[in-house]
Amino acid sequence: MEQSINMPQLGESVTEGTITTFLVKPGDRVEEYEPLAEVMTDKVTAEIPATSAGIVKQILISEGDTVAVGTPVLVMEVEGGESSPAKAEVEAEPAQVEAAPVETKQTVTAASAAPRKQNNGRFSPAVIRLANENAIDLNELDGSGLGGRITRKDVLRYLSEGRPVKPEAATQAPVQETMTQTKLDVPETVAAPAVTASVTTAPDVSSDRVELIPTAGVRQAIANNMVRSKHEAPHAWLMIEVDVTNLVTTRAKLKDEFFKREGVKLTFMPFFMKAAIEALKKHPMMNSEWAGDHIKVHQDIHLSVAVAANDALYVPVIKHADEKNIKGLAVALQDVAARARGNRLKADEMRGGTFTINNTGAFGSIQSAPILNYPQAAILSVESIVKRPVWVNGMFAARDMVNLCMSVDHRVLDGLVAGQFLQAIKQSLESIDPDTYTLY
Repeated sequence: MEQSINMPQLGESVTEGTITTFLVKPGDRVEEYEPLAEVMTDKVTAEIPATSAGIVKQILISEGDTVAVGTPVLVMEVEGGESSPAKAEVEAEPAQVEAAPVETKQTVTAASAAPRKQNNGRFSPAVIRLANENAIDLNELDGSGLGGRITRKDVLRYLSEGRPVKPEAATQAPVQETMTQTKLDVPETVAAPAVTASVTTAPDVSSDRVELIPTAGVRQAIANNMVRSKHEAPHAWLMIEVDVTNLVTTRAKLKDEFFKREGVKLTFMPFFMKAAIEALKKHPMMNSEWAGDHIKVHQDIHLSVAVAANDALYVPVIKHADEKNIKGLAVALQDVAARARGNRLKADEMRGGTFTINNTGAFGSIQSAPILNYPQAAILSVESIVKRPVWVNGMFAARDMVNLCMSVDHRVLDGLVAGQFLQAIKQSLESIDPDTYTLY
């Protein structure tokens, strides 16, 4: 019988998702729990699995489309019954894919008599994980998926047969595929006889060379969140200078032994996180958010940590961070950062943060004005540690100095509380004693 696969609910407050990649094409046979598509929602990439074994009949939307939760994405013929009369009109030809052109994009429909390799280096997380686990060079495989894409099934077949996979579509009817042009040169005539161009909205690029980058998925989510934060929250900005000479000495003294014992690199970030957590305990209003007719002050400290990955920014949450020591924070930080960069975060791991800390110093920044992670009331940026001369005890001395920059929601927080909070962090960091400090 036919079964509709719908856009899943990937989080309590998620209302829509963007299909970034289809991992199957009409006519493919899939097993239960095999991934069908990748979906991007609220900065997280997840996979839509098959709920039953069967054959893919029709793909209902295009890659890059954003649809509401519950919207049908594709139709499968599952084992154990006949097609429902209500869905008898669904196109059953396995080699035919019909994708409606998306507004504001330029689409070109091309008939290809044989598949060709045009994966362009884009692989799904499932394919990448499987390849890494088995030391497979994905360039050796020919994909049998839509548009020559390498699927998980291709990798599994390669492992079982020990040779490159040849797509079965070579003996089937021509596959109709939809390609989105993202790079436009000076307009030229398309001369191929089998190609027809259908332009919905064509930008005027004159004689310039222009690259159009789609904004669906992570980049669109970031854009929406940043615009909302700047429009709704009146930002106030503060900065304080901290002498972290003792912190630098302490880390240098403990990092090698810590790595041998824990297998985790000891960076500066857990120390700044710990200092911020202790300051949040003293100034709980910093751990709050604006909620219209009231201010919500969180009793638990769930620390959001900004992680840059490729062209995206992820903000995973370390829950109950106030219950962790330096060792616990270091382990948790490495875990969420690695999974963020590997696209393995779950939707719920991106929610529930109460305060954000951002390591802009990793890029050499010495001053920044961060945008609030809405609806949180504050965000702290840790800048680069710089050694410079400082007047200490009547003389100049070389000291390790760092700027801590903070933005706050002025509806919730005033300069007094924010300043006291930064002073608490400063005192915590400057009071570190290399001879007595413990990570546990």
